[in-house]
Amino acid sequence: MAIPSRKLFNVLKIVVSSHTSPYSTANPPGRLPLSLGAAQTVLEGRKATEAIFRGTDDRLIVVVGPCSVHDLKAYADSAKDDLHIIMRLINDPDMNSTFQINRGLRIARSLLLDFLDTISPQYTADLVSWGAIGARTTESQVHRELTSALSMPTGFKNSTDGGVGVAIDACRAARSGHVFLSVGKEGLSSIVETEGNPDVHVILRGGSKGPNYAAEYIDCSHGNSSKQHQRQIDVAEDIARQLESGDTGSLIMGVMIESNLVEGRQDIPASGKSMLKYGQSVTDACISWESTVPVLDRLREGVRGRRNAIWRAARGLDATGVDA
Repeated sequence: MAIPSRKLFNVLKIVVSSHTSPYSTANPPGRLPLSLGAAQTVLEGRKATEAIFRGTDDRLIVVVGPCSVHDLKAYADSAKDDLHIIMRLINDPDMNSTFQINRGLRIARSLLLDFLDTISPQYTADLVSWGAIGARTTESQVHRELTSALSMPTGFKNSTDGGVGVAIDACRAARSGHVFLSVGKEGLSSIVETEGNPDVHVILRGGSKGPNYAAEYIDCSHGNSSKQHQRQIDVAEDIARQLESGDTGSLIMGVMIESNLVEGRQDIPASGKSMLKYGQSVTDACISWESTVPVLDRLREGVRGRRNAIWRAARGLDATGVDA
């Protein structure tokens, strides 16, 4: 006996979506075009980032922000000989639980984001020169597969306990090719075949067992600062000294700093973002822009110290410039 179409619809609804609200359609990624000028900027940023990781550019990558775009650009221009600065600036852009995701995706295309899920990168990855996979998703197989497809250098953060084994395993997996289901530029389910990402790396972010800022790519926040945002300044000072030391300086490629216009953090009011203090984080606490500039200056000194150490070593000189 055939089931009436209305009854069949109700049965299927219970079977496939008994715990979801009605779906709304996300705009396909192809509706968010990239201009030629923007594409050139992204390519230049990616090439510079890749060169640093491959050892052909001796600058230090600094992922910093969110800050004033104007202030950060002005500083980046003045520091470009020593630092390669990348700005990090949405599911709920209005911060009032209305979840205007289509609008948030348009906003996100002007900002650098961590790759928290495996769908939104289709909307943002063409504007990103460096990406990150968070500590809680580094172990996720789908994030490893996603990273194998990304066209930019991408870091895996160590696990929340501070161990690096999971991140190393993630790098090995992401360097290999994979075949998996994803969403294509047309917004349709697609079979994706990847070649692997050669520019993956570990991001040291510390953990519950203590800090671990000693090599390659270092997150000054989180476990490395014991979640005390002002301690990022101390971590950066230690990194600068390492850069100058000659022992571990050659191993450090980049740092991440949680900074914003205003120090600290704030909760989102129930009424939404209209009552927020402009320029203050609503997630992790940050150091202010006034505190950030001296940190960047100190890292520049560290980069110059590393260059001097390499120059002296190549000529057989000690730290005072005398034959060793």
